[in-house]
Amino acid sequence: MTEEILTAKKAYELFEKDWDNLKDLNLTNLEEAEFGLKTLIEIRNKHTGKKSSFSSLMKLIGQVSPEDRIAFAQEVQKLKTRVEIAIDLAEREIKSVISEFKAAQESKDVTLPGRRPRVGHLHLLTILRQQIEDIFVSMGYAIEDDREIETDYYNFEALNIPEGHPARESQDTFYTTEGFALRSQTSTVQIRAMERHGAPIRIIAPGKVFRRDTPDMTHVPMFHQIEGLCVDKGITMAHLKGTVAEWLRRLFGKETRIRIRPSYFPFTEPSAEFDFSCFKCSGTGTFEAERCRPCKGSGWIELGGSGMVHPNVLRACNVDPQVYSGFAFGFGLERMCALMYSLDDIRLMFENDVRFLEQFR
Repeated sequence: MTEEILTAKKAYELFEKDWDNLKDLNLTNLEEAEFGLKTLIEIRNKHTGKKSSFSSLMKLIGQVSPEDRIAFAQEVQKLKTRVEIAIDLAEREIKSVISEFKAAQESKDVTLPGRRPRVGHLHLLTILRQQIEDIFVSMGYAIEDDREIETDYYNFEALNIPEGHPARESQDTFYTTEGFALRSQTSTVQIRAMERHGAPIRIIAPGKVFRRDTPDMTHVPMFHQIEGLCVDKGITMAHLKGTVAEWLRRLFGKETRIRIRPSYFPFTEPSAEFDFSCFKCSGTGTFEAERCRPCKGSGWIELGGSGMVHPNVLRACNVDPQVYSGFAFGFGLERMCALMYSLDDIRLMFENDVRFLEQFR
């Protein structure tokens, strides 16, 4: 008789192990509550069903000796009742939780107007960059980009920037401890593109560049440049002027004029800076009877540098300067963006102030 009672207690211990797993459930959402109810049904079938250990024990009552039969039956029934009560209470609790979840869902008034989600949009720098890229792609140019950490060769030497040039000093360029440098112009992309594709080639290279500038209204240590390169047989300054003029006319309007002024850059010869007539005052210097802000009353806006690619740069890329010639130009995207949107401080573009950014869609 003692052995049969121990068997009954063992059956109850097996139930308690399954019960502990069920009690660990945290009924914080409808999915977990429904999973808990499903698990509870499985436990009920396992421990109180027709093939459960308690059902087998009930069938043994008739085989127990008459003097022990009552005690054995009472012990089995007591343990089975405890199992059934525990399961019934848990089932009521879980069903109540499920009912509350469903009632909360069904209580929503679907006729009420919804909350319109805030829709994001492109950054003003991205908008302008894409406009410029579309113009150049329509003119037959490819878009190139490359690494932002460069060797001294690609950042300076291949661009004909000599030893001792101020741009190579650490007060102007970010160097790493391994001797690499964050690129200080996207001209590095032009060198790598010519090495890969050779000549002829027509590309623009938009991307981030880095210089040791103290942040102020017109300078930041990380900004964006777009540089253009065209190398082919018979390329002249006239092609450079025509390309820049066509691009600016498509961006600012057909009446836009440009002018080129002599300058100096190590990687171009001859070199020039190019200006375009102010898009605000149409080159008059005044807007609404006041001095025009973008051009400061001059009627012209300075944009960037340009020139014919230096023969040394072509040789560094294994392009024969006796056969091919080319032009290159570059400008800062932030400066153009600030002029177009009349911004006094280019740092506004990097502060991620939604109140500022949501004005540009």
